[in-house]
Amino acid sequence: MRFLIYAVAFVVVLYSFIDLIQTPAPLIRALPKWLWFLVIIMIPVAGAVAFLIFGRARESVGAGVGVMLPGRRRGTTAPDDDPAFLRRIDDDAWQVRMRKRREGKNGSADGATPPSAGEGDDSGTTPGERV
Repeated sequence: MRFLIYAVAFVVVLYSFIDLIQTPAPLIRALPKWLWFLVIIMIPVAGAVAFLIFGRARESVGAGVGVMLPGRRRGTTAPDDDPAFLRRIDDDAWQVRMRKRREGKNGSADGATPPSAGEGDDSGTTPGERV
């Protein structure tokens, strides 16, 4: 039983220490990062619990992957997350649809008119008729 108490205390201190090291300094609350380091080392269990309660960055703030820190540039994003890329794809698709619509009204793109019913068609059927 005594071993379990020491093991839990060690795990809590180790977890808070690793969390302190991995958390960027602007996201740590209440005290500076170096002072939290000293508190966890000097008062192991109480300091670790205090850091986890008061000093740790809140998850709702966005302490996970992709946190935008002040003064740092954002890296590349995946194409499906980039609004400019998605807008460009939509614009290209719209242009293709409009080009096809114009070609359908005005004839083909090379200026030739589409053949009328029966002209140039060897099948002998009228358009829309099933064979």
